Amino acid sequence: MRIHNNLLALSTSLALVCALGTAVAGPAAKLPKQLPPLAADKALPVPQIAQKTLANGLQVWVVPRKGLPRVDYALAVRSAGYASDGPDASGFASLYAGLLTQGTAKRNAKAIAEAAQGYGGAIGANALNDGVLLSANALPSQAEPMMRLLSEVAQQANFPDAEVKLAQANALQGLKVSQAQPSFKATRALLKATYGDHPYARSQPTEAAISAVTAEKVRAEHVRRFRPDRALLIVTGRIGAEEGFKLAEAAFGQWKASGEAIADASPARANADPQRIFVQRDGSVQSAVRLGRPAIAATDADYLPAQLAGIVLGGGFSSRLMQNLREDKGYTYGARGGLNALRDGGSIQASADVRNEVTGAAISEFIYEFGRLNDYPVPAQELEDTKRYVAGGYLIGNQLQSSVAASLASNWLYGLPPEFLGEYVPKIRAISAEQVQAMAKKYYASKDQSIVVVGDYKAVEGQLKEYGEFKLEK
Repeated sequence: MRIHNNLLALSTSLALVCALGTAVAGPAAKLPKQLPPLAADKALPVPQIAQKTLANGLQVWVVPRKGLPRVDYALAVRSAGYASDGPDASGFASLYAGLLTQGTAKRNAKAIAEAAQGYGGAIGANALNDGVLLSANALPSQAEPMMRLLSEVAQQANFPDAEVKLAQANALQGLKVSQAQPSFKATRALLKATYGDHPYARSQPTEAAISAVTAEKVRAEHVRRFRPDRALLIVTGRIGAEEGFKLAEAAFGQWKASGEAIADASPARANADPQRIFVQRDGSVQSAVRLGRPAIAATDADYLPAQLAGIVLGGGFSSRLMQNLREDKGYTYGARGGLNALRDGGSIQASADVRNEVTGAAISEFIYEFGRLNDYPVPAQELEDTKRYVAGGYLIGNQLQSSVAASLASNWLYGLPPEFLGEYVPKIRAISAEQVQAMAKKYYASKDQSIVVVGDYKAVEGQLKEYGEFKLEK
């Protein structure tokens, strides 16, 4: 889910808004006595979600809202994202999603963009692990033509040869830039250690995969991936339920699935032997340090308490990793960690980029913080501050109707029901310190974490010996 997974990366400014300064200052901070106490959390105002399934299998949810004078659309298509990319096509879904709006049987890329702007909005697509999200927005008076444009892109995208070649060239150049970054190499190595041969390990493109793309292949994949029986259309904003259903039926009612669908991904592994991997980067003055292990899907009963445990560990500026490695030790500009839960599995991840001379010491602090989360209950005030941070960020993030549409769509991709949108904050608030510690023991034990380091091996070799034997990779 877009919103709850992104809680691990909420900014310092958001923490200031959500916790009125207490979260940013750390667990020990206290509000001045003259300030009134914090008010109770407000519930997320989730309107009734009207639901209907068209004859072709397309699910339609309409969420009327009184906010901005516009209508937002989100078309989520399951089994169309990175998890559907073959072993020789890593990262294909990103290139594919970017091409969806670059031409149809009726319009070229410029005409599509100009039409969307003429309706007072925009249209675009992006790939996720478990699907592709095609989104658009328009003025309420232009709700019908924008719905038709969305349908045209979904059903009639034709991937012109010239656009595919341009996207391919841009992707190759982008890959060169990415490969120069230690974070890219660290992510690739950690994904492999976490997921093995599962498709979740293949979200990054390779030169061979990009070079193998052709317009014919993209067109064939579109037929396999975009199907009404695996899609959800969300309509939200200044529009009534009956009008939304009427527009959806007119625009999408004739959409037909053809050919054999892509098989659903198998469940990712929940456990793996921890590895020690060092990726050589000649002359590097920093080490990119990553820890992680397989975890659980978003539908698992442990999901929310395990996520909250991860936010205590590394989910914001006031988190333990940030306070330790940045504020106390000064090893890094930022340290993060937590749970990333998807449809068919998930992972625990923790990260920091540190100076060469403190590489070993930084790993030691990661292990210490994982252990502290395991061994001791989170103090009441720290847990309360973290819950407020999570609740505040979630409520702010879902104020815009486009965010509501995206949250509902990504929740659905991960197998979560529509009511989860409104249940999230109350469920987070109900989690106890005992539950957090139990999740820490289950998923955050340091002995279960693989360790990946990207840097100059000669510069840090002596610091790594106590953490095991590292396999050297290029």
